[in-house]
Amino acid sequence: MRDKKSDRVAKKVKINGIVQGVGFRPFIFQLAAGNRLCGKIENTADGVSIFVEGAPENIESFCRTIPVKKPPIAQITHMFISDEPVRGYSTFSIQSSKGHQELKSTLISPDISICNDCLSELFDPANRRFHYPFINCTNCGPRYTIIDHIPYDRPYTAMKHFQMCPECQEEYDDPLDRRFHAQPNACFRCGPMVSLHTDKGEKIEAENPIQKTIELLKAGKIIAIKGLGGFHLAVDAENNNAIARLRRKKYREEKPLALMAHDIEKIKEFAELDAEEEKVLLSPARPIVIVKKRPRSSIAKLVAPENQYLGVMLPYTPLHYLLLSHHFSALVMTSGNKSEEPISISNQDAFQKLGAMADFFLIHNRDIYLRSDDSIVRVANQTTLQVRRSRGYVPVPIFLGSRTEEVLACGAELKNTICLTRGNQAFLSQHIGDMENPSTEAFFLKTITHMQQILDIHPSVIAHDLHPDYLSTVYAAAQKNKQKIGVQHHHAHIVSCMAENKIEEPVIGLAFDGTGYGTDGAIWGGEVLLADPGKFDRIAHLSYIPMPGSTAAIREPWRMGISYLLDSFGETFREFNLPMFQVIEDSKINTIARMVSNRINAPMTSSLGRLFDGIAAIIGLRYRVSFEGQAAMEMEMTADQSIEEIYEYSWLEGSPFQIDIKPIVQGVVRDVINHISQPAICGKFHNTLIHLFTELSGVIREKNGLNRIALSGGVFQNQILFKGFSRSLAGKGFEVLRHS
Repeated sequence: MRDKKSDRVAKKVKINGIVQGVGFRPFIFQLAAGNRLCGKIENTADGVSIFVEGAPENIESFCRTIPVKKPPIAQITHMFISDEPVRGYSTFSIQSSKGHQELKSTLISPDISICNDCLSELFDPANRRFHYPFINCTNCGPRYTIIDHIPYDRPYTAMKHFQMCPECQEEYDDPLDRRFHAQPNACFRCGPMVSLHTDKGEKIEAENPIQKTIELLKAGKIIAIKGLGGFHLAVDAENNNAIARLRRKKYREEKPLALMAHDIEKIKEFAELDAEEEKVLLSPARPIVIVKKRPRSSIAKLVAPENQYLGVMLPYTPLHYLLLSHHFSALVMTSGNKSEEPISISNQDAFQKLGAMADFFLIHNRDIYLRSDDSIVRVANQTTLQVRRSRGYVPVPIFLGSRTEEVLACGAELKNTICLTRGNQAFLSQHIGDMENPSTEAFFLKTITHMQQILDIHPSVIAHDLHPDYLSTVYAAAQKNKQKIGVQHHHAHIVSCMAENKIEEPVIGLAFDGTGYGTDGAIWGGEVLLADPGKFDRIAHLSYIPMPGSTAAIREPWRMGISYLLDSFGETFREFNLPMFQVIEDSKINTIARMVSNRINAPMTSSLGRLFDGIAAIIGLRYRVSFEGQAAMEMEMTADQSIEEIYEYSWLEGSPFQIDIKPIVQGVVRDVINHISQPAICGKFHNTLIHLFTELSGVIREKNGLNRIALSGGVFQNQILFKGFSRSLAGKGFEVLRHS
């Protein structure tokens, strides 16, 4: 609104998005100064509110520049501009945050890796923060893991226990300083500090705990290191004996261990990287990226035994850089937890639970309010596929195609995450884990409470899996005065893919994974659905097969091998000279055959994950697994991708279509008997799945007229299938929806 006396106008600019804790207010302060504007900016419960007054052309330039020049890690979702009366401000100021009663819809920043400016200061001997392991500024550092509630101000974070020294306070108060209103701002004089401890928790007096830790790592010791979102267990990645000790203590026989290297060039010494993988590794999220291993390097074979891939990441905290700088090719940095339990976040919990694994502890005295595992991604077709979405990405929401009620989705039993919705936003939690023990259940409950508090979402609807015995389902059932909605596991897979792509019209959905409770009580996992957000029809599925021993068949794929052989050949399967029969005792084979024939503790499954297991056992690739998906992973790595042949396949039309596995199994056995190589068989098997479901999808399209097809489920972490299905279906004219 124009002031008649002074020719000044005033505007109110309200901005929603990730604009707190990312240097946004200092940016606005400097932008206002550059445009000779007066007024103020303050945090609100849903972002920031700006009042500016000055020459009309200056205000126009100011508003136009905000979305263009904003800090790189800020995200603007909405920007509202309205006229205001001129108030006669003589300066521009940043206001302290106030208590807010309105809806708390501020988007909270994820934890951000150290920026280049702070990294430069970290290694500058002339800088007062030289080698300070908690250096940060408004452009980097901890966020989500230290927030108790919003607005994002120091009293509401884990930094409330650290009063800034005069120098830090001066930086914090100076609008022209990079640390202006940087909530975790600190230094050696006033901030968090590290200390070194024995496996019993006794403090070791060391002049430089970090340097002493480096010496211990070089001596082959296992160090529990408190990081940003929890503890890691670290060893020298070139020390085979140290890694062997870590595997024994952690009961982690073969599952690959994550590596952290100082820089991209170090990673290139032991891994092959393409441009997109480099880009993701260097992103502010700093996830673990699964990349191709070089055939020869100094990295110990025990890091990822019998595996062509490595999980690698770059340092994301100053402490990591201090540990890695010019000292190691890489460090193993695996989660600091007991098997199947959440990672430790408190010092006391770590001493208790990790004392039997770690030789020493490098800890600090800044609290972690909410644990957050390292995120894991894989790049395929220039697309970043989330294997585990956690630190660096959470709690940035997924934006939906339409608005929805406030809903809590409780997640699955395995690899659990929860989700809260508000408006057109879906807030996924960090990785919680497998809901099979009290510690994970407690973490699940804490995450629900914490996210509801910091987001101020109070759901009236709770969505849960159909399985009546899942802990998440039991939790949902116990909630009072809430509407409960049971959702079938594979329907949820497809709808989640639709939601990410903002699609609400019906699609054909391919949902492939290891296990999911079906509407008929069987274990599904090789499903073709006709789905929209509210309902689904099961159009086709892999034919049912007994799963002898139930979950024991997941740990021992040879059991599924016997089940598929019996299904395909009857009792004559014993006549074949298969590698499995040289390894598994006859008595065990006979027992499993009886269980299958008599349906004793042998639930029926249509799972594609179990088919991978069975084929891996039949060809002699893997009989027992030490981690989920191991057999399928080895089939992917073994496959000769130059092979173009396929096995015969067939299906029985009906409602639903039944995909007959027998011709595929029979073809595999024939190849084994004829001494066809494992790589060739694995290549043909992958090709067969792609051809089969592409042809079947075409038949379904003819019947239903649907041209969109959504790919979801853990099986699509397999790059051969992800790329192959994407290419084959697109080649047939389908619009292919994928997760991002």
